[in-house]
Parts: sequence; C-alpha cells; structure tokens
Amino acid sequence: MPRFDRTALLDYAAALLTAGGMEADKAAVTAEILVEGDMIGHDTHGLQLMHWYLECLADGSLNGIGSYEIVADKGAAFVWDGRLLPGAWLLSQALDQAMDRVRDHGIVGAAIRNCHHTCALSAYMRRATDRGLIVQLSVSNPAARRMAPYGGTRPIMTPNPLAMGFPTSDDPILVDISSSITTTTMTQLLAKKGERYPEAWGLTAEGRPTDDPREITERGGTMMPLGGASKGHKGYGLALIVDLLGQGLSGKGRANTNAPGPLAQSAFLQVIDPAFFAGLGAFTEQSDWLADACRTNPPAPWAGGAVRVPGDAASARRRDALQDGVPVAQDDWVRMERQAGRLGVTPPQPIRC
Repeated sequence: MPRFDRTALLDYAAALLTAGGMEADKAAVTAEILVEGDMIGHDTHGLQLMHWYLECLADGSLNGIGSYEIVADKGAAFVWDGRLLPGAWLLSQALDQAMDRVRDHGIVGAAIRNCHHTCALSAYMRRATDRGLIVQLSVSNPAARRMAPYGGTRPIMTPNPLAMGFPTSDDPILVDISSSITTTTMTQLLAKKGERYPEAWGLTAEGRPTDDPREITERGGTMMPLGGASKGHKGYGLALIVDLLGQGLSGKGRANTNAPGPLAQSAFLQVIDPAFFAGLGAFTEQSDWLADACRTNPPAPWAGGAVRVPGDAASARRRDALQDGVPVAQDDWVRMERQAGRLGVTPPQPIRC
C-alpha cells in the first residue's frame, strides 16, 4: 500500500475537490477530514470517498459553493440548514463555533439539517479534545432506510453513528460506534465483492438472520441493530436517540412530507467545557485513571492481547502516518489518479510503497 506525505496528500485532495467545483475553503477542510480518516484507520470513510464526492459535485447533489442558512441561534444552541454543502465543512464550522462559545456557556449544542455526507465522526474529535473539551457528534439520514426497529422487518432508520471524545493528559478517549452491527459502506463493499459478513449481521426481508449482505442491498432485507437478534433493543435505542437529536432538534426529518434529498443528513453536536464543572484537572484525573485501569486490566484468553481503550488504535495509526506517511489503498489511489487526469491535477509521488 503506497504511503504519502500528509501535507502533499492534503494539497492534492484539496486541489481535486477545487477542480471539481468546490470552493477552496470547503475543499481544504474536506480534504483534512478525509485524510484524517485514512490516518486513523477509517479507510472506508477516507480518500476512498473522493471519487464519489467528485461525482456528486458533477451531478449537483453536493453543493460546493455558498454558505449555510441560520435557522435559529440562541447563543448556547444554534440550528443551521446546510443546503447540501460538504458535511466535513459544515461540521467543522459548527464545531469551531461551539468551541468558541463554550468558554462562555459551559455547554453548547448545535443541530444541522440538509448536510451532505459527514465522513468518519472520529476524524473531528481531536479538534475539541486537544483543547481540553468534551465533544459529542451523531448523524442520521432521514431519506434512507436500512435498519428495522428491533423485532420488526421493515427498515426505518440508518446505522446512525454516535461518537464522543474525552480529553486525558495523553491520547484522548475516542468512542465512535454505529447503532447497527455493521455499516452501509461495509455492506455495499461486501455485496459488491460477493463476500459474506463474519456472522449474521443482517435480516432477510422476512426477518430471518443472515450473513449475506446481498439480502440487504438486493432483496429488501435490513441491517441488524447493535446487539443482534438477542440484544438488538440496545442498538435500536441508540438509533432512536440519534434520529431524534439530529432531526427533532433541527426541525426536519422523516416526518416531513417534503423529505430531504437522498444525501441530506441530519447532525447533532455538543461541546462541554470541564472548566464549568469541577475543572479540567479534575476531569483528566478521572479519565487518566479510568484509561489506565482499562489498559492494565488482565486480558481474557479470547481477547488476543492487552485491553485497549477506544481511540488507542486510531492514535497509534495516526502517529505512524505522521512519521511514515499516510497509507492509501492502491485501488482508491488509481481511481483518484483517473480523476486527476480528467481535472488536470498532478498527483504527488509516494514516499513509500
């Protein structure tokens, strides 16, 4: 797998998006979030998406120009209509505003409707945790239906990812989970390759557990909620939380007769400043202790190694990428090169192959 200098890769990704019709400020932020996804190991939500983003810019389903509409702004809470602008740019702008305001309010929340694809939620976390802040992000897609409520057979919701980042005195704790066992992207990739899930992660249209992703992509089945056939009420509950925070607080979602387009997502974010509570030092004393207690916990025989804290693997991959170059899958790089040739952009050379 080829590896590239981070700065060169950021410049290349931004140049592709700009040539494809995205304004420079939005292209730079979107490139940063996509590259960060590859750096932390979320390659399904990294530069693999570049080809799709460029197609969306070309067909108009991704709006690369202009700004959001302010629906409401009460200081400690605000709502935007994203107008199908890049999700990476919208979430980054909202997060930056929330972090600026949180020093005055302690807790700031925001909801965004009509937001284009938002990439990997973990890719945003360090923007807040590096400043000693706690951050929560969640996203749903009101126009898509891929997961049935627990006990049902008709899809209503999407995988509805939920992520939170917590500062420590070292690497942050980064929790990024999906409300379904698997994701839409993974399901589509496995179905395209003719491969199966490792376990029964889906339901057929009749409600029978299945390990065949094509039951979902081709035959009307649904993805299984987190917890599976026996404990899926847990993932179902998480999905409800994410739907209502993003769609309910933004004022637009599945209930609207004029439902948003197929790529219009609803997002919710919240930033918390520990200084308004017992203080950042008091918080990191607890987060440091808990992280250490988890990492030093005696591993179970089936675990295959030491206990990790959510975010440990991402932090290790990120350090490796900064030192030895950002890895990009060969197939993804070839597709980007084709787009680069079409758009007249010169790709960088790998620093390692």
